Amino acid sequence: MNLIDKATILHYHRHRMALFGEDSVRRLGWRGEDSQHKRFAAIAAAADFSGRTVLDVGCGCGDLKRFLDRRFTGFSYIGVDLMPGFIQQAQMNYAGVPETWFFERDASAVPLPDVDIVVASGVLGYRSADPTFHFNLIRKMYRSAREALIFNMLDAAIFPAHPLLVGRDIEEVMAECRALAPHAELIRGYLEDDFTVSMRRSGKSSG
Repeated sequence: MNLIDKATILHYHRHRMALFGEDSVRRLGWRGEDSQHKRFAAIAAAADFSGRTVLDVGCGCGDLKRFLDRRFTGFSYIGVDLMPGFIQQAQMNYAGVPETWFFERDASAVPLPDVDIVVASGVLGYRSADPTFHFNLIRKMYRSAREALIFNMLDAAIFPAHPLLVGRDIEEVMAECRALAPHAELIRGYLEDDFTVSMRRSGKSSG
């Protein structure tokens, strides 16, 4: 991610933090808690997270960690986000929680740890001046995942024009993903303008 893209994202979220204060859902840019949770539910249904090591790219304030805690047990969680305010809030929220870490990082610019499952909710929706950015990040995250990469994106056929966010062509995304993971699955139907991809390293479900 280049400096202009990064500065634009940071400015957007700082503005929303000033606007919405402690409302983590709104300052993250979600329309509301319902749409955030529907995205999380699609991710949670794509794998068994119990006993796994999980990397959450673009973790925000750690809301997905709380969502997974209600459904799975015994997993280790690492969250990374480039927004300092989000990471500071996450570290406060989860202070003292075992096997839970948060780091201020640009995932596209630093090495990622090897884990069982990588998830990315929302982070692939930002515009980039680099036309290869999204697929390069998908490849990088997939290389770090021993079992699966699960991510969501906005559907270009439905999502309206937006100065910061951008939709992607589903057929193009699936072609790229299946070139890496032949068993990649498309998950739709939970929100009109969003889709989730599960890239497993085998055709077997972990559920």
